[in-house]
Amino acid sequence: MQYSIRVNEVKNKEGNVRGFATLVFGDAFKITNIAILENTEKGQLFVSMPRYKTNEHDENGSVYKDICNPITKEFREELYGNILAAYENLQQDKEQAQKDNSMKEAPEFSVAVSPYEREGSNIRGLARIYFGDSFIVSNISILQGKDGVFVSMPSYKTRQTDEYGKPVYQDVCYPVTKEFREKLYGEIIQTYEREREKWKVTANEKEVNSEKKSPVRRQKSR
Repeated sequence: MQYSIRVNEVKNKEGNVRGFATLVFGDAFKITNIAILENTEKGQLFVSMPRYKTNEHDENGSVYKDICNPITKEFREELYGNILAAYENLQQDKEQAQKDNSMKEAPEFSVAVSPYEREGSNIRGLARIYFGDSFIVSNISILQGKDGVFVSMPSYKTRQTDEYGKPVYQDVCYPVTKEFREKLYGEIIQTYEREREKWKVTANEKEVNSEKKSPVRRQKSR
């Protein structure tokens, strides 16, 4: 897996956030908002991937899930180790640190799409991107627009507002180049169309089977 890491230190260290890392696969796909946190009790640093708030709750309150994360233990240890090493280098050099493990080639990927429809919602599907067997990006939406469906990457609300006073959202992860964006989004849309056709066929078969199982009530003639 070819990638590069760039780390920036947080100036205000009142909380437990010590820095943020950016991960780039090849020169084609970027993931931001990877937090470097400190366990103040143990004095140890650890990596926290970008997360989103779900509708689930546990005994501690709201449940959060990673937007993207390493799949295997081996790649997780390698990636997190390199992120922390880049942060340590930043502390030593007091400059922006970078760990480069990239040949600047577009990464190999595959996608999985689940069609999704709910009345009153413009969401038509949810997608996941797999980079090899090492890294996954989840929570990618396929939305219905005026001219068809389009891909919306995971995003977070910033403190900025637009000219209408509405909050500005920024993508957490996204394709870097136009070529890779067209390739990636095209693959997601094509996969959605195939899965949607399968989903429609399955739904129709279930409806037909349900009608066959339902008893036909006949009214007695008088």
